[in-house]
Amino acid sequence: MAAAAARLLLLLAVALPAAAEIKTESFREDPRPSILFEKFGFSKTGAVRIVISGAAVSSSFARADPKQLGFFILSDESMFQAVYESQARPPPEKRAEAAGGGPDEPDVSGCVLSSPYVKTLFTFHDMEGGHYNKSFPVTHPDEYSLYFANCAPEALVTMKVRTEMYNANPDGSKDYLSVGQAPVPAIYGFFAFFYAAFLAAWGYLTLTRDRVSAHQIHHLMSGLLVARLLYCLSAAEDQHYIRVTGTPHGWDVAFYLFQLVKGVVLFAVIVLVGTGWSFLKPVLQDREKKVLMVVIPLQVMANIAAAVIGETGPFMQGWVTWNQILLFVDVACCCAVLFPVVWSMRSLRETSKTDGKAAQTLSKLTLFRQFYIVVIGYLYFTRIVVYALKTIANYQFRWVSILAEEVATLAFYLFMFYTFRPAERNKYFSLDDDEEEAAEMVLREEEFEL
Repeated sequence: MAAAAARLLLLLAVALPAAAEIKTESFREDPRPSILFEKFGFSKTGAVRIVISGAAVSSSFARADPKQLGFFILSDESMFQAVYESQARPPPEKRAEAAGGGPDEPDVSGCVLSSPYVKTLFTFHDMEGGHYNKSFPVTHPDEYSLYFANCAPEALVTMKVRTEMYNANPDGSKDYLSVGQAPVPAIYGFFAFFYAAFLAAWGYLTLTRDRVSAHQIHHLMSGLLVARLLYCLSAAEDQHYIRVTGTPHGWDVAFYLFQLVKGVVLFAVIVLVGTGWSFLKPVLQDREKKVLMVVIPLQVMANIAAAVIGETGPFMQGWVTWNQILLFVDVACCCAVLFPVVWSMRSLRETSKTDGKAAQTLSKLTLFRQFYIVVIGYLYFTRIVVYALKTIANYQFRWVSILAEEVATLAFYLFMFYTFRPAERNKYFSLDDDEEEAAEMVLREEEFEL
């Protein structure tokens, strides 16, 4: 039981709280001692429904004990207690010998299904002809994880499983969104409306008022707003249909598509803005092109990993590996996009010594320093702080992490779009003689400090 419980703890640690929908999955000769299906926040009217068909067990032993295979739910708090109990329990061989049996005899008492800290729903002993169909009420509100446990030695399990986890509404309808996900459709809908207004204002600047000052980068930034708007719309529809029907009705395809597009375009915009392309220089250097050639494929890989994780769930073999790939790729992208900004600041510092326009150079340098700091802050917040909110927040307030991420993203967009907006006389590039002299003194002081 110790190894199985430790595996449960690992799966619980990497499992992200997600909206539970109706899931159907087939397993063929699966040897895993434990399989995490879903995490879900229940109200006092929650329920779990499990439908099993074609269940069969093969084992090198004469016959696997059906009481050692079954489904159970477990809260996060009880998980740690179950793991502690498993570590304190002697190995199965010792328990069997102490009970007077042989070391090869199955030990039902050592299975996680017999732990007092889990709520066992049913075992294979309760099935008839390899089939099972039943709903189980969850009357104590909390966030639970649904697991399948296989404690039979060397047993291989074949079955088709359909799971439903939901809360019942007062009118008797089913709400397939976890308690902590309930406000999510409204959150995405609100930000979709805000991005539509943002896009209208930006379009007025780039296509009408300051059309002459607009550069190619500004039109690419318009594309970023369009991608973000479509992402929020598809996310809102995806979550709405999951809430009502348990399935996204195809909106998940749009969601992953626009998630890919907005991710690729965002990192491309950060790289291009960081290099000063289009509004400071017309072409990219080879090293800057290489950054784009690295970041864009990495973003495609990250979004493929996100789609696999979102559409399959933790019951898929290799799910933990996909999570690790997603984390690695995302960190690599975040590091790569910082290099162009650093290169721009270094180039501006070197230029300040020769071009005779110290004030303009200093202002540009200040601009890129601010952008560098804001990019780091945004990436840090959305990758670390938001993840921390997902893991430590009470299950009823998991929506707070999504709201925090969207607010941070909108604030970052507002800063970037306002700072690099098209303008005929930009304060960073049009300065008077007094500012020029003051800037020269500042640059001399910086060179002296270095």
